[in-house]
Amino acid sequence: MSRKHPIISVTGSSGAGTSTVKHTFEQIFRREGITAVSIEGDAFHRYNRAEMRAELERRTAAGDHSFSHFSFDANELPKLEEVFRSYGETGTGETRNYVHDAGEAERWGVQAGEFTPWRAFEGGSDLMFYEGLHGAVANDEVNLAALADLKIGVVPVINLEWIQKIHRDRAHRGYSTEAVTDVILRRMHAYVHCITPQFTQTDINFQRVPVVDTSNPFITRWIPTADESLVVIRFRNPRGIDFPYLTTMIQGSWMTRANSIVIPGGKLDLAMQLILTPLILRLVDTSRKA
Repeated sequence: MSRKHPIISVTGSSGAGTSTVKHTFEQIFRREGITAVSIEGDAFHRYNRAEMRAELERRTAAGDHSFSHFSFDANELPKLEEVFRSYGETGTGETRNYVHDAGEAERWGVQAGEFTPWRAFEGGSDLMFYEGLHGAVANDEVNLAALADLKIGVVPVINLEWIQKIHRDRAHRGYSTEAVTDVILRRMHAYVHCITPQFTQTDINFQRVPVVDTSNPFITRWIPTADESLVVIRFRNPRGIDFPYLTTMIQGSWMTRANSIVIPGGKLDLAMQLILTPLILRLVDTSRKA
């Protein structure tokens, strides 16, 4: 953790909704005049698309059916830790982008499935913002959780997570339901052992819970809407959180435990604005005074 150069980490699996949370953070940064340098977890994958396909085939032939992008060894976690540490100590670092599709390829001038070259951060940032799969990992090799100042977990109930992934991958990546299901099954071991443990390290978890039937996510025709959902917000340390204020400002919310509040799904952006803005401002204020 760093008083001078704070780091915010948003962690969640594929289909969890971290991109939506990232958008809210960007709104706060823009409104409050905060300069953030952003890095994406995909930039720290170990393999490009062709290399990953070859590695999957090699491991499957060897009897390993659990290797996936969720796996620790499919990612450059020591490199990611190095970037976290470098930024926390000096406000410097480097990143790159993984190019997912033709639109990104046109933007970055790199073929889809490849990485852009590494590039140094621009100077003068107030904080670093990470969004991806592994931003709160703490294992025998790395401890990213110890280097981040504010850690956010995005954790929909798993049926909803699957529904969101299936619909996204079919609509935007052209995959069949069967192909996405195979990916989900392959990733399950790493989901349990690599992704889930991070949510005990996060400071705040946002867990979306649908209130419509999602018992068979593989045939669900529509993603449950925000108004068909509740969101459970859990604070690891509730000290300093003004729950009476939140329940007053967020109509229809209530507390279920001393560290948890439930809100209507349609109020998520409002809740995030109310909860995260003062935390972000506190980090930036401390860094500017340091």
